[in-house]
Amino acid sequence: MEAGTWAVVVAAVALYMAWFWRMSRGLSGPRVWPLVGSLPGLVQHAEDMHQWIAGNLRRTGGTYQTCIFAVPGVARRGGLVTVTCEPRNLEHVLKARFDNYPKGPFWHGVFGDLLGDGIFNSDGETWVAQRKTAALEFTTRTLRTAMSRWVSRSIHQRLLPILGDAAANGAHVDLQDLLLRLTFDNICGLAFGKDPETLARGLPENAFASAFDRATEATLNRFIFPECVWRCKKWLGLGMETTLARSVEHVDRYLSAVIKARKLELTGGKKADASATPHDDLLSRFMRKGTYSDESLQHVALNFILAGRDTSSVALSWFFWLVSTHPAVERKIVRELCAVLAASRGADDPALWLDAPFDFEELDRLVYLKAALSETLRLYPSVPEDSKHVVADDVLPDGTFVPAGSSVTYSIYSAGRMKTVWGEDCLEFRPERWLSADGTRFEPHDSYRFVAFNAGPRICLGKDLAYLQMKNIAGSVLLRHRLAVAPGHRVEQKMSLTLFMKHGLRMDVRPRYLGPVIEELRGAGEYDAAARATAACA
Repeated sequence: MEAGTWAVVVAAVALYMAWFWRMSRGLSGPRVWPLVGSLPGLVQHAEDMHQWIAGNLRRTGGTYQTCIFAVPGVARRGGLVTVTCEPRNLEHVLKARFDNYPKGPFWHGVFGDLLGDGIFNSDGETWVAQRKTAALEFTTRTLRTAMSRWVSRSIHQRLLPILGDAAANGAHVDLQDLLLRLTFDNICGLAFGKDPETLARGLPENAFASAFDRATEATLNRFIFPECVWRCKKWLGLGMETTLARSVEHVDRYLSAVIKARKLELTGGKKADASATPHDDLLSRFMRKGTYSDESLQHVALNFILAGRDTSSVALSWFFWLVSTHPAVERKIVRELCAVLAASRGADDPALWLDAPFDFEELDRLVYLKAALSETLRLYPSVPEDSKHVVADDVLPDGTFVPAGSSVTYSIYSAGRMKTVWGEDCLEFRPERWLSADGTRFEPHDSYRFVAFNAGPRICLGKDLAYLQMKNIAGSVLLRHRLAVAPGHRVEQKMSLTLFMKHGLRMDVRPRYLGPVIEELRGAGEYDAAARATAACA
């Protein structure tokens, strides 16, 4: 190489390093390397990503900035990521400047093939129109009744018999898998009125469920690669992109047939089966509310399935694990269950408590159980991290400048683990932090401190239904069974958009004897009070 060429190369390297030094000095997060930015750190911590982000945020006071690609012209725009869990910043991004922080083109591109322009993958007027329709439906009592019907049937006809068999045979179960199947059956019933029966005896494979799982996995695989790579693989039909295309095609065919049949039933052109449930599912409700294309209706159903399946099942998996390792909390939950049922069903014959599903009033009175579920979601939110695209230059309330074209990641996992927000005991599982001083009322925390259900205009519409489902499942199981982690089973987080357990949740199942709890209630006078209350209502 000639001397002149060497001089140009050296000068270019010197200029780049001078630029890199100035650029990296303004970043407060983990170490940034020339060209590859923070990617080495991300790769190094691929197995403990959420804890790593939480540690970085604790060291930086709740907000830091890093760049994924340390390249001039990119590093301060598309390559810049602002990571935060500061409640003031979350309120700013999720509410005060909502329009400046949409999901953005990257997110829409990744999920576009599976979710299209559905409510969880859209912005602007498309999102507003769907949100308005969905918001009206989620406030109706009939939808709550429909959810309760689907959940109670799955619990009593499927989940409890499986757990009963395991208890009788001394076997263990993968509770995470059972809960995923249960919530999938429930959300399909609620979304489009069909039961895939994945939790039936023998845990059968279902073609639609398998195709949906493959499509979801292939979609999440896109987050691993730069956009240009997965788009090239899609164009060439390579790897997981082929799996995604085939799976989405299968899902589309299935839902297309459901939509066609439902339209005929709603217009009177076809009689529904005599045993069929009423058309109170979300798909039928959207059909009655407006003129949606079949493609749009498919996206409506798929968006709600994706949102409603994994989130509740993952939360319940962590809940059962935490309760099994905190016996004092478990005793309080079971005691509350017995007290509520004694008051509503009578204290004379506890066997009656197990004869029927919980009703709405009973579930509403389970305040300690709701506190335990909320505490679980604080420590183990179903969606641990989320991100937004920055439309225009902005300054966050803590003074952080965020340029247009960059992204903001808000760490929901970290938000529940900050001493500055939750106190010195922030890492402890303590349901009492959600209760009034006398322990009789549930007291919610500010939605920008507790972001498990999102916040602002995009706050989860199904929050109340999720609590309804989780309390029903948790109460029904703990009333009848004691659960313990199977010997040798390791509980670890899986690095995914949803906080799955990496190895599932293998649990030993044993029958629960309520005698000691009943005696404890009698000793405290609560049992006799419940009996008198029942007699007064008779």
